[in-house]
Amino acid sequence: MHAQPGDRPEAHTGHRAAPPQDGQAARPTEEEAVTARPAARATHPGDIGRRLADARVRSGLSLEETAERARMSPQYLAYLEQRPSDPTPATLLRLADVLGTTLEALRGGDQDLPPGRGQALAHPRLTDLSPEECRSLLSTHGVGRIALRTAQGPAVLPVNYDVVDDAVVFRTAADATPAAAVGAEVAFEVDHIDDAMSQGWSVLAVGTAEAVTDPEAVERLERRAHSAPWAGGTRPLWVRVRPARLTGRRITPGGR
Repeated sequence: MHAQPGDRPEAHTGHRAAPPQDGQAARPTEEEAVTARPAARATHPGDIGRRLADARVRSGLSLEETAERARMSPQYLAYLEQRPSDPTPATLLRLADVLGTTLEALRGGDQDLPPGRGQALAHPRLTDLSPEECRSLLSTHGVGRIALRTAQGPAVLPVNYDVVDDAVVFRTAADATPAAAVGAEVAFEVDHIDDAMSQGWSVLAVGTAEAVTDPEAVERLERRAHSAPWAGGTRPLWVRVRPARLTGRRITPGGR
């Protein structure tokens, strides 16, 4: 789907310079000094960086947007994507949350594991998310699932989407299945599931889908779009869902 950034060769000197910092201080922190060492757990140098870059592209976020949301400098994130490195769990967890993935996925530990096989937590805590939390989480993803009724029956389809003015918007073709959502009440869902830790969250938006036909509104959506639909082709129909109901839940270990 996306070209993956390749490795950058490094000269074999006696030591490696510390990476740009997760901040602006001239002296590297202990965390960043560890990050600068070669990745001992990676299959080969650059794996974590390629997964980070791929997850960022799939999420539709620029390097600067991702760095801002993860509370780090763009230079530091660029270093992680482009150089062999071994980021600390805290750094990877922040990035995983922003990119809608998991720590294990960024490390590559889930590549041979079927999804949904995590063990239930001994003392799980299930909490409802506030509307503000739901809106915030909804805007962190680039791919969600829309549930609608088609001529063949109920369907749940993945779509690339953006959030503009608190509304979910996506592009499709007039003869494509997602276009059947126009004029009907639909459900739209995004989630972040960590199978390894048996925890995560989900957000559900319910509302009526409408076609965006006003030329100025279409032009504005084109400017705001982070990425093109993965399916490719000509997809000029913008569909907008204004949530009439927005709910979410998070499951975590008890006490957190």
